[in-house]
Amino acid sequence: MTTLDDLERYYDTVPRVGGARAEDFGPLTLFVQENPEGWAYYARPVLGGTGPVTAADVERVLARQRELKVPEAFEWVAETTPGLRAAVEAAGLPVHAHPLMVLDPDAAAPEPHPEVRLLGADDPLLRAAVTVPALAFAAPGTALGEAGPAELARQAADPGSESRRAYVAAKLAAGTTVLAAAVRDGVVLCSGQYNPAGDVAEVVGVGTLPAARRQGLALGVTAALVAAARSNGARTVFLSAGDEDVARIYRRAGFRRVGTALIAEREG
Repeated sequence: MTTLDDLERYYDTVPRVGGARAEDFGPLTLFVQENPEGWAYYARPVLGGTGPVTAADVERVLARQRELKVPEAFEWVAETTPGLRAAVEAAGLPVHAHPLMVLDPDAAAPEPHPEVRLLGADDPLLRAAVTVPALAFAAPGTALGEAGPAELARQAADPGSESRRAYVAAKLAAGTTVLAAAVRDGVVLCSGQYNPAGDVAEVVGVGTLPAARRQGLALGVTAALVAAARSNGARTVFLSAGDEDVARIYRRAGFRRVGTALIAEREG
């Protein structure tokens, strides 16, 4: 069993425990989120599939996604299913590549960041912590940005953020996610999560408030998540970096590239 095999099993398991149902489309599986506050899932290659995926297969899934009014989206690993990219692009979806990285089991743990801690389901800062990544990903990259504590307070006060907080709180209470945050003077400046499935854990959603970038906060949050995953028995810890600049940060936390994660979604 290779590392990429482990990741394939993980990718097939997590949507099923995350509130999604699976629909069979031959060489593809469509995951449909049934919890309105949950992650909007995607289609991906069927676990263990070895046959080709054609443009017609992709079109069948897209038609079903349109019927369900869910995102027209696919996610997969380039090295595991190399022929899927051509089929997805033939259907008119843009494909974005991201470094797929796995923690080196022999990597030394970075020093804990003094401003980073794990947040529980009842933590009063949880609402802000689940809001920070949205602001971070709205201004991608590692450069300093304008959104700071005032914008965070405004976004966190939006009624929609409470339903998202409640969803994440339930996952924290159930042990299906772990969340770490960098907090300074009562303000969440960076946060992220890891989601376990068996002995594999994925670090996801690490984002820094744009005005607080370039202070080592994302590295500190990632290190805290890695430490928690390892202490909870994770054998494989992995993530998908936004781009090569972000990948360089994760290399400092002991991650190495093992492949390329491909994400395709209809824009607009």
